[in-house]
Amino acid sequence: MKRTIFKRCGCKDPDTGKPLAGHCPRLRRKGTNTWRADHGTWYYAVDLPPGPDGKRNHRRRGGFATSDAADQEANLIEHLLAVPDPGDTVGMQAVVALIVAAIRDRTPLPDPEQIAGRYRRKTDLDPVLTVGQWLDQWLAGRRNISRSTHDGYEINIRLHLKPYIGDVPLHVLTVGHLEDLFDRIDARNDTIRRIRASGTAAEKAAFKGARLMGDANKQRVRATLRAALNAAIRRGRLTMNPAQFVELPSGKRPKALLWTAERVVHWLETGAVPSPVMVWTPDIAGEFLDHAEDSPLYLLFRLIAQRGPRRGEACALHWTDLAIDAAPYTVTIRWQITRYGMSTPKSDAGDRIVSLDADLAREFRLHRRRRQARRLAAGSRWNDTGLVFTDDVGNPLNPDHVRRDFAALVDDAGLPPIRVHDLRHLAATLALAAGADLKAVQALLGHSSIAITADTYTHVLPELAEAIAENVARLIPRTRHPRSA
Repeated sequence: MKRTIFKRCGCKDPDTGKPLAGHCPRLRRKGTNTWRADHGTWYYAVDLPPGPDGKRNHRRRGGFATSDAADQEANLIEHLLAVPDPGDTVGMQAVVALIVAAIRDRTPLPDPEQIAGRYRRKTDLDPVLTVGQWLDQWLAGRRNISRSTHDGYEINIRLHLKPYIGDVPLHVLTVGHLEDLFDRIDARNDTIRRIRASGTAAEKAAFKGARLMGDANKQRVRATLRAALNAAIRRGRLTMNPAQFVELPSGKRPKALLWTAERVVHWLETGAVPSPVMVWTPDIAGEFLDHAEDSPLYLLFRLIAQRGPRRGEACALHWTDLAIDAAPYTVTIRWQITRYGMSTPKSDAGDRIVSLDADLAREFRLHRRRRQARRLAAGSRWNDTGLVFTDDVGNPLNPDHVRRDFAALVDDAGLPPIRVHDLRHLAATLALAAGADLKAVQALLGHSSIAITADTYTHVLPELAEAIAENVARLIPRTRHPRSA
C-alpha cells in the first residue's frame, strides 16, 4: 500500500485567500528544517485497492498530533488489508469498504483482529452494527412465526430494548448493559407507584395510562433478546449470549384460587380480589348460568365453563366441528379467532377433541334451531360463515365483545368477579373435583406442557380434596350403608 505522511494547517494566503496547506511558513521553526509542535496537524494519505470500477481509491485523514500517530493508523490500514486471503476480491472489497466508511464518517478504524475473526467465521465484516439495528434485522427475518408472536417481539423491541440498549454496539454488549436495562425499568416502576400514591396533578397527567412492568413481562423481554442474540451467535456476530446470565425474578404465572365463602365475604367488605386468577365454585357458576340463560351467549359461556375451550376457540367453532346428534357427543377444537382473524391453535396440543355430556349436546341442538330461525329472519343479509356462535346476521363474534358482555353479566348478577378466561379455569377445577388427573386436564385445556397445568392449578387441589374424596367414595359400590358410629 502506497502511503504518505505529511503536515498541513488551515492558514490562507493573505493576498489570494487560497489555503497554504503544507506550504505555510509557520509549520517549521524559523531558520531550521524541524517541525513546530504548536502549528498544524499531521495527515496520512493512502492508495487503497481500486474498487470494482477500477478507479484509483486515494484516501487521506488528518488531525493527528504527531507523525507517529498518523503512521500508526496507516499501519492499521495495512493490517486490515492483509486480512483477506490472496485472490479474494470480494473479501478485499468488504475490508476496503470498512476503511473508507471509517475515514468518511470520522470514526475509529475497526480492529484488525476482530475483522480477521469475523472473516474466518465467514460472517459479515461490519463490526459497528448496533443492538437496535440487529434486532430490526432479526425480526425482519422471522418469517415462520405467528402474527401475535411477531407483534409481541416488536413491542418488546420498540418499547423496552431499543430505548435502553439500542445504541450499544452489538459486539460489546455485556451482562452489565442488561442489568442496567432492568434496573431502569424497576426505577420507572417505582416512579409510577410514587406518582399514583402521592404525585402532583401534573405528574399524574404526565403518567396517565402508564403501566407497571411485572416480573412475567420482564421475562418476556429477556426471552425476546435471548432469541435475537442466539441468532447473532449463529451468524458469527457474537460468541456469548449475555441475556442468559441476567438474574430476574421468576415471573411465575399467578396461582388459581377458589372463591371460597370466606374470600367472597372479604371481597364484599373490601372489594379486594385475592389473586389475578380466581375460580368460581360450582355453586357460584350455577348462579351465573341461571342468570345468563336468556343471554345470546349463554351456550358459549356454558361450553367454556364445562369443557374449557379458550374464548377465541369457542368463537371459532364451526358446525362441522360438532358431533351432537348421536353419542358419543364431541366437539373438535381446530380454529381460533384472534385480533388478526381466523387461525389454527398456536400449538399442536391446542388441536383436540373434547367430549360433551348429553345435556350440553341437547343445548347445542336447540341452539341450532334458534340459529335457523335467525337465519330466516335475516334473509339476504345473512352471512353464511358456518360458525356456531355469530351475531344476528351470521358474522363472527369479536372475542373482545364476548369479554365485555361476560363482565357485564357478572356485574349485573352481583357475583365475585372473574375474567371470561377464568371460566376455562372453572372447567379444569370441575374436572379435578370429579377426580380427573392433571394429564387429563392438560388434554382438556390443550396445554402444550403438563407443567403449565400443574403451575396453574396446584393451589386449587388442596381446596378440592374433600370434593375429590367424596367422588371417590361414590365410585365404590355398596349394598349396605356403612355403620354409624
